[in-house]
Amino acid sequence: MMSRKVLQPQPERAQWQRRICGALLIASFFAVAIFSARAATPQAGNSRLEAIEVTGSTRFTSKEIIGALGLRTGTAISREGLQQIADQLSALGTFATVNYHFNTVATGVRVTYEVTDAIMLPVAFDNFPWFTDQELANALKSSGILFNGSAPATGALADAMDAALSKFLDRHGIHAQVTHRTIPLADQDAQVEQFHVEDAAFLVQSVEFSDPLAKTDPHIQDRLGDIVGQPYSRSKIELFEFEQLRPIYLAHAYLGVKFDAPVAKFPTPPSNLLSGSVVVMAGIEPGPAYQWGGIEWSGNAAISNSDLDGVVQVQPGSLADGNQVEGIWKRVIEKYEEAGFLSVDISQTPHFDDKNSKVSYAVKITEGPQYHMRNLVLTGLSVEGERRVRTAFPIPENALFDKTAYQIFIDKGMKAAFNGLPVHYSKIGNFLQLDIPNAKVDVLLDFQ
Repeated sequence: MMSRKVLQPQPERAQWQRRICGALLIASFFAVAIFSARAATPQAGNSRLEAIEVTGSTRFTSKEIIGALGLRTGTAISREGLQQIADQLSALGTFATVNYHFNTVATGVRVTYEVTDAIMLPVAFDNFPWFTDQELANALKSSGILFNGSAPATGALADAMDAALSKFLDRHGIHAQVTHRTIPLADQDAQVEQFHVEDAAFLVQSVEFSDPLAKTDPHIQDRLGDIVGQPYSRSKIELFEFEQLRPIYLAHAYLGVKFDAPVAKFPTPPSNLLSGSVVVMAGIEPGPAYQWGGIEWSGNAAISNSDLDGVVQVQPGSLADGNQVEGIWKRVIEKYEEAGFLSVDISQTPHFDDKNSKVSYAVKITEGPQYHMRNLVLTGLSVEGERRVRTAFPIPENALFDKTAYQIFIDKGMKAAFNGLPVHYSKIGNFLQLDIPNAKVDVLLDFQ
């Protein structure tokens, strides 16, 4: 009878077996992890856009931005596609910065775009006599582009607005191209993005003012030729109101006068939708004529209240001529500049008492440094020419810098200094270089 001998594993052999099995398990784990990571990374065209969101804008919602770009979840997406969306957002001109991050899940890719709003300008419609501003704004909103009443100065969004307005006109039988440009506002230190119909050729037949003063004032009537008979442009009419009408109303103490947006109407139905005549309706709200109630000064140390009151030429209780009021602020600045305060700032706040039709002002003055003359730097002159200019220059070294005296010298004194001397320059560059920490000023005159 044969017997079998069962071999028992030695302790050292068992230990090596355990080590080999552990290594195999670890290797298997990492192989699965690497496979999973590769499967979750967006590849070209084989990942699904599960979710997309845009955050950071205070003007537009994420839904509005995504809709304007035509993005939809469930579509294939790649890394390049994610970057293309970021590029589209940047190209709009609506956003100052665009960043994004994404993560992958078993069902696809979730991406978030983080944006910050760029500076936008109010929109103005220049020569669209067929439609109201509200109708044009509604057309832009319904076109599917991003529109909230403003537009970027440059970028794809402004171009898309041109196209949307052109299509809107085309649907109404008006075949014309719309363009945009940035222009300054006549009555404010600001700009607007103006949309203009390039092919329109309407002439202003007449202007109908709503207020009697504008209808009867001789100066206004004399200047109507600036717009009557000229191509219709709302911006030009608004500039006319600011330059020609506003000073007249201010002179009559209508300090709160308001001018409505001009409206163009067709006197008869136009046979040609791109040419003909229009009548402009110019609404004016003059408000009350104010009496002068005085000024309360603050912040002034170098010049007393009584000296400042001396530049005021409007008498208490008289009509507050707005043009004379503007002259007060200019004379206050000149008085300070004569005393060397070259960076003086004045802030005037009107207080309107509509019950008694009276206006008074609170004026805060920030005087700044008091400058003294340092160097007179001359270039482009002969030896004799330089000698004459230095002799005639009215402000000695280390003296208080009187800007009024300096300006009189530039306007008149320099010419007198060259009497009898051949002059070979065609223009003079002049510049004041301020050394703010030391309150010194250098005068630079370049003869060319």
